[in-house]
Amino acid sequence: MSKKTNDSSLPTPAGLASADPPAAHATPANYSEAVQQLEQLIVGLESGQLPLEDLLAHYQRGSELLSYCRDRLQAVEDQVRLLEDGVAKPWSPE
Repeated sequence: MSKKTNDSSLPTPAGLASADPPAAHATPANYSEAVQQLEQLIVGLESGQLPLEDLLAHYQRGSELLSYCRDRLQAVEDQVRLLEDGVAKPWSPE
């Protein structure tokens, strides 16, 4: 069994205060917030300065955020399809 250690001698990329991805499992408040978090994760992933464990955590969080964004985009597309005579029908994401 390997023990996870945090090597504090590794530099942290600018904008990433900790090694954990931002808002690690919180659902974003909206699409824009999700995109912003994805952009921050990409900066960390592309920096080449994160330990392997943190790379995996950032990748997993990015995957969650990408799924969230796809779901929101699909919901908007579905709502647009409900347009009749220029008026949107009542709609809920559930």
